[in-house]
Amino acid sequence: MHEEEVLGKAYDSRLMRRLLTYLAPYRATVAFAFLLIVLGSAIDVSFPALTMWAVDDYMTVGDATGLLMVAVLYFALLLIKFGVAYLETYLLQSTGQKIMFDMRRQIFNHIQTLSNDFFDKNPVGRLITRVTGDVEVLNEMFSSGIVTVFGDVLTLTGIMIAMLVIDWRLALIVMAVVPLIMAVTAVFRKKARDGYRRVRIAVAKISAFLQEHITGMTVVQLYNRERASASRFARINGENLRANLDSILAYAVFYPAVELLSAAAIAMIVWYGGARVLADTLSLGVLFAFFQYSERFFRPIRDLSEKYNILQSAMASSERIFTLLDTPPAIVGPERPVRLGASSTVRRGSVEFRNVWFAYNADDWVIRDVSFEVRPGESVAIVGHTGAGKTTITHLMTRLYDIGKGRILVDGVDVRKADLDDLRRRFAVVLQDVFMFSGTLDSNIRLGSDLPAERVLASAEDVGLGPYLESLDGGLQHRVNERGTTMSVGQRQLIAFARALAHDADILVLDEATSSVDTETEQQIRRAIDRLMYGRTSIIIAHRLSTIQRADRIIVMHKGRIRETGTHQELLAARGLYYKLYQLQYKEQGLVTVQGGSTP
Repeated sequence: MHEEEVLGKAYDSRLMRRLLTYLAPYRATVAFAFLLIVLGSAIDVSFPALTMWAVDDYMTVGDATGLLMVAVLYFALLLIKFGVAYLETYLLQSTGQKIMFDMRRQIFNHIQTLSNDFFDKNPVGRLITRVTGDVEVLNEMFSSGIVTVFGDVLTLTGIMIAMLVIDWRLALIVMAVVPLIMAVTAVFRKKARDGYRRVRIAVAKISAFLQEHITGMTVVQLYNRERASASRFARINGENLRANLDSILAYAVFYPAVELLSAAAIAMIVWYGGARVLADTLSLGVLFAFFQYSERFFRPIRDLSEKYNILQSAMASSERIFTLLDTPPAIVGPERPVRLGASSTVRRGSVEFRNVWFAYNADDWVIRDVSFEVRPGESVAIVGHTGAGKTTITHLMTRLYDIGKGRILVDGVDVRKADLDDLRRRFAVVLQDVFMFSGTLDSNIRLGSDLPAERVLASAEDVGLGPYLESLDGGLQHRVNERGTTMSVGQRQLIAFARALAHDADILVLDEATSSVDTETEQQIRRAIDRLMYGRTSIIIAHRLSTIQRADRIIVMHKGRIRETGTHQELLAARGLYYKLYQLQYKEQGLVTVQGGSTP
């Protein structure tokens, strides 16, 4: 939560200059809104002057016609003020919404360019807060802060000038309370700043807690942790309540304090101005005008104090947003990419590792000097204990992570020299935990591509989804819940196979694709795998050794290194690490003789 604690300066010119670039596409609209603000400020300043004019020039002499003229003018200015306020509010609010749209699109597009190691280190809840909460804070600044603050300053300046011109003595009386208001405002800003910081921390904690516990609700319910979770949430929610109540208290003290001081200024105007009216050294119209000016004088001061908090919040949010936007993608395509398959001497679908080393953290090597080649159309299985580096191999060949040393070649081209889109288009990856997006079965197979409907349906039927689709209302147009919660593991796995088949990639990667299903479903998935593997280069990551016995070659990994390579029968006969893995999985079954040796 440390990022939420830092508020920074109330105004940072570097951040402000960068924020103003988002206003550039809408500068004509903002300029027009600014002119409306100037006009509105001028009208505000003119109302007390009209009152003075009506009282001194017409009421005191009984001129009803002149009084009617002033009343009509006053009403006309009110109508103009209404129209100006409407246009100003609409233009600024709509501009703020457009800027929010632009910023959220920019942030999301940037997040999609970041590599997996960034998401390994940054919680999802924090990234969501950047796109939602922090952008919303900036919208408040753009729509009711950065431009309207000039209106408050103009109104305040205009009122001060008008009061000084009309009667400087009464003006000084009104301004005498300004130092007291500034002192109250300083205390309020400090309290509001602390309250806002605490609220931000509390909201961040609530978001993180809710995300974690709603996602893990099955575990919470299975282990009867509802009361414990509710107790923890009540504690976090209580922190949010207390922080908000403290902020409310600061506002509850500040606004009445400003009202009290403004009332004191009016009381002094009544006392001093009234005495001068009785002494016939001040007109009644001037006194009435000062009543209205003093009321309008303190309103912008209150607004400016509120704008200070908006500005401070916006600076903190912009700092966090720009920190995210300035995070460079760790993996980018080359400026002049080499086209895969361009060489006539290399067939499509080949993968080669040459002395590859990789570490997630510094020199803590997960992959150590790994070299192997998968020829086009060949099926190669990679097995080993958990943590041996099997899944990391798949991440490296698709450049989800970059290697530390060595080279990885796809179709004879170093993956770091290939275009990222072109590279990943060559792979169809089926993971153990299949992610389903909310939408339809059709959209989950297409993944946004413009595949023909016939091809999508044929792919689904080819992997054995036909009977399942017939049982659904709408078939492929059947709605899918978030993460596919209403579907079984096997059904989600078959959807992933249909997805891979429909996109017709040259290289198929199966990462533990059958490790979480029952035996019957596994048989169905095996048939889908056979259909998928036909005519393709296939790399299979597996715990269940029964799924890879027919592979052309099996690579056995241990602690990041390749320990053994061969066919199923060759590795069993060698009685090495693969033999031990096989023995562990089948120890309860009868013995089978393999090349003169007994194995489970």
